[in-house]
Amino acid sequence: MPRLLPISAFLPLPALAAETAAPGISSGTYVQATLALIFIVGLLFLATWAARKVSGGKRFGQGNMRVISGIALGPKERIVLVEVEEQWLVIGIVPGQIRTLHTLPKGVAEKASGDGQAPATPPFADWLQRIRERRDHAE
Repeated sequence: MPRLLPISAFLPLPALAAETAAPGISSGTYVQATLALIFIVGLLFLATWAARKVSGGKRFGQGNMRVISGIALGPKERIVLVEVEEQWLVIGIVPGQIRTLHTLPKGVAEKASGDGQAPATPPFADWLQRIRERRDHAE
């Protein structure tokens, strides 16, 4: 008489594995994942701190040219105040064009306040508001 194979010989391996109890994830795994995440976030903060130290906390620009202030007039239009040696240049920037709108001696708006405290509105914003008002009254 031929010998019969047990029915488990015909079942695929995943079905056999389902019969055994799957072990749960241990708390050590969660602790290890948490520590790894904290380590990565710490590396990000360290890299940010190092980048700030290397740049020296400088504003935009190097040498004789620096961006002092700027204001967005629209999604692609800006007016920027740039310091070049002993002058401030008010520059209009639109797609495909950069134009000098006005030239000021360096620090004119800072000297105008005179009391040593910062004005309530930034000097560039105040100057720009006066220019807009003059333009609106002229039209």
